[in-house]
Amino acid sequence: MKKIMPALFFLLSPALFAQQITWEALAPMPEKVTNNALATATVGGVPYVFSFAGIDTTKACGAPHLRSFRYNTATNIWETIPPVPDPAGGKIAAAASTVKNKIYVLGGYHVAPNCAETSSRKVHIYDPETNTWLPDGADLPQAIDDHVQVVWRDSLIYVVTGWSNSHNTSNVQIYDPSTDAWQAGSPLPGSNQWPVFGASGVIVGDTLYYAGGAGNWNGNTFPATTTFRKGYLPPDTPAFIQWTGETEPESRGYRMGATTFHNSALWYGGAHETYNFDGIAYNGSGGVAPEDKLRIYNPATGKWTVLSGFLPAVMDLRGMAKIAENQYIIAGGMLEGQAVTDQVFRITLDDLAPTQNVAAPPVRLFPNPASDYFLIEAGASGRLVVTDALGREVVARAFSGHEKVELDSLAPGVFYVFIFWENGAMSVQKVGHY
Repeated sequence: MKKIMPALFFLLSPALFAQQITWEALAPMPEKVTNNALATATVGGVPYVFSFAGIDTTKACGAPHLRSFRYNTATNIWETIPPVPDPAGGKIAAAASTVKNKIYVLGGYHVAPNCAETSSRKVHIYDPETNTWLPDGADLPQAIDDHVQVVWRDSLIYVVTGWSNSHNTSNVQIYDPSTDAWQAGSPLPGSNQWPVFGASGVIVGDTLYYAGGAGNWNGNTFPATTTFRKGYLPPDTPAFIQWTGETEPESRGYRMGATTFHNSALWYGGAHETYNFDGIAYNGSGGVAPEDKLRIYNPATGKWTVLSGFLPAVMDLRGMAKIAENQYIIAGGMLEGQAVTDQVFRITLDDLAPTQNVAAPPVRLFPNPASDYFLIEAGASGRLVVTDALGREVVARAFSGHEKVELDSLAPGVFYVFIFWENGAMSVQKVGHY
């Protein structure tokens, strides 16, 4: 199944950008799994996606496992690989990073049948070329799970904040695979909004960015956070991190996937509220819903680009597998109703193309919501495209400045109306059909 949709990005600035977004369903995983650590590496020059550990559809205490899989991007085939070699048993909330084509699976936590939780200090090392596990690396100085894990210059692995058995930590742990040694990085500067679990991040250039996560217990819940954190890594002394932060509502999210898009940071999916491994909110409100947001932060401009309503909603992600500069694979996670899934799909982003500050003409669309039809009036012409909520085109034709769009043959729901103007600008409006 392939969805191709022209989309308008709503920026926190007056600039307008047009983008082509594609998502395509791929072969499902061998089994349904969530909270699994994803990574990318090559085998014989072919990009592969790897999934390590996780929890099954029961989401029960004692259900985390160590089963692992790999996906061949050339053949669209999944296969089982040796499980993560942790003698303590199954775990979730680990993270996987690739350095010089070896994959390092760090941390995570075990959930015993009696629901006791224990954070891990393990450093597992997997060789994609031989499909074997190498001897474990030196243990993490501090046991950690649900942490931010990023790679600097294909050399150092940064383990930032996360949960350590009983609390969020402000520590930064830095691992050098070449020496199998750990060092401490500059700790986080704040006690509130900075130490979190369930955050995610990336490094762009020499700056580490992390967003989202659950803060310290406030007597009612582990609150979702809205501080966007940045840490500059001086190239000569990358352990001496220069931290800064700012309030940014768009950075709120829990267990989002994170990756890079050219020289920007990208987050996808996750949830607006924090929750336990079963998908039930910590605040007692019940099951948590996944989000479909794609958020891109451009360090050069300091602006956020946010897209919603076009991609599948999925949460409980422990990574996005980047297989090209603009292609990413999502495997597993939780869908609506906290349903654990074997779903796999590839997202492709075309390069952002600014419309050179051309203005879109004023548009009048009515009635909205509509029953049998709606009218569009504008003082210019272009091309009209109407899609349903899944991005499928239902109308595509020339727009003369006045159009009537019939809805009586369409099922009720939400539709998106795009007009691509002759001057290169684009407009979009959401229409409800009931």
